[in-house]
Amino acid sequence: MHGNFKESLQISVVYFLTECFYEGESMRILLAEDDEELNRALCFQLKAQGFSVDTCLDGEEALFYGEQNIYDVILLDRMLPHMEGTAVLSRLRKKGVLAPVILITALGTLTDKVTGLNLGADDYLVKPFAFEELLARIHCVARRPRTLENTRSISFLDLTFYPEEYRLSGPSGSCTLSRREAALMEAFLRRKEQPLSRSSLLLTVWGPDSDVEEGNLDNYIHFLRRRLTTVGSSLSIKTLRGFGYCLKEK
Repeated sequence: MHGNFKESLQISVVYFLTECFYEGESMRILLAEDDEELNRALCFQLKAQGFSVDTCLDGEEALFYGEQNIYDVILLDRMLPHMEGTAVLSRLRKKGVLAPVILITALGTLTDKVTGLNLGADDYLVKPFAFEELLARIHCVARRPRTLENTRSISFLDLTFYPEEYRLSGPSGSCTLSRREAALMEAFLRRKEQPLSRSSLLLTVWGPDSDVEEGNLDNYIHFLRRRLTTVGSSLSIKTLRGFGYCLKEK
């Protein structure tokens, strides 16, 4: 059914390469598509453009990945096994997941589109599509301001984080975080005073396919501690020996 579509993906001339990076780091994408051949083709093309891509084949996996990691964009097939894409989308939004979601499906009626958008999708792409169009839509939703009321800021005691701006604010002022710092800070603030293992932080910020060394995590924890001092927060990142870290009041 998707034969010509898949072939076109393999030979597409793609662009926007230089826009796939922010602060020298690639955008991170979750691709949930149950057609294995199409999944591989899209993953290959996205990685060729410099994206970091996690892939899964069913709805339950998509929900797990979406809840456990921080993505710049989620590409979500509507008709997934075990849990439909619309159910995954609804659950992610109820969990406060902020990532822009593009629903990808063969169902292209107006009713289908309206349903997906009303559930919180940022865009809707009907198969078959040109890979260039997918890229354009990815860049579009990644730059679109978040509009959900509860996504503008995340606060804990005297600290406020603004995900859209990567800005951290405290009693003594504010500062702008790097991409990795922002991902770590969001992970800590979404699990206030909960112990986070080193492995879960590495998975959340760098992804399951990354070969990043654990020392990089320690470096970014050090950077975040300096940021907390800069903004004058009463919060600190505590080291839990043999386990990981926890954000709590001094």
